[in-house]
Amino acid sequence: MELRHLEHFVAVAEEQHFTHAAERLRVAQSGVSASVRALERELGAELFLRTTRRVGLTDAGRALLVEARRTLACAAAAREAVAAVQGLMGGKLSVGTEQCMGTVDAAALLAAFHAKHPQVEIHMEQAGSGRLLEQVRRGELDVAFVVHDGSHEGVRLRGVAAEPLMLLCRADHPLAGVGGPVPPAQLGGEVFVDLHPDWGARRAADLAFADAGVARKVALQVNDVYTLLDLVSRGLGAAVVPRPVTFKEQARGLSAVPLDSPTSWQVAVAVPAAGQPTAAARALLAMLEERGPTALPAD
Repeated sequence: MELRHLEHFVAVAEEQHFTHAAERLRVAQSGVSASVRALERELGAELFLRTTRRVGLTDAGRALLVEARRTLACAAAAREAVAAVQGLMGGKLSVGTEQCMGTVDAAALLAAFHAKHPQVEIHMEQAGSGRLLEQVRRGELDVAFVVHDGSHEGVRLRGVAAEPLMLLCRADHPLAGVGGPVPPAQLGGEVFVDLHPDWGARRAADLAFADAGVARKVALQVNDVYTLLDLVSRGLGAAVVPRPVTFKEQARGLSAVPLDSPTSWQVAVAVPAAGQPTAAARALLAMLEERGPTALPAD
């Protein structure tokens, strides 16, 4: 039984799809299928129920999944133990982050890590926090910088910072320059520009309005902060954003008013709950601890 076969099996089990598993592993689908068939021959049992749309685990497959994950984790720990004795740190570091995290300058952090540990192969993915948290839970990412609204099964979270939410609008908007915080109830008739629902900032804004019992009309959904700022500056809607976004160069000339809500934008570092972080992940987290969160957002 080869570790490669177990790795391919786990990927298929988690993706519930051979093609998606192959894309995740960056290997040919034929190689993944061959690994699964080799395991089934060796174990004398079918591991998956195959349909035209997806695959599901059999009872034997579910039993193997638990032990396969444990075996792969032990193999990774063994490699790290030997590397530690030799005084080496190698392997791969997979990091996820949302765009414009504000309190964490991921690019600067990874650059500093690479300068200190050039032998570690760094992979980074930028996506919404919902997707990143799922990837951390499944072990696809070693570390992710996410926005969260509480605990998440299969993931350990360490808080980094919390920022208030702000209403961002043009200077000619009726609420521009208002002295005090604006309650969500006062914004029920507004047209909003926002990010897609998977983004942490969008989830925080939706939660603030839901807690206040106010329906919100999001007419324009975008996938990056800079397009959001451009649309607001052109008068196509207002936006609810974390305070660090209001410091950006592209937000100059816009008016930022505090949102009167207990909901905040909470940034955290996420690592898998199962097992211990890899040596590279621990080194990155130690570096983050030393540097501390950034005072201003990174563009």
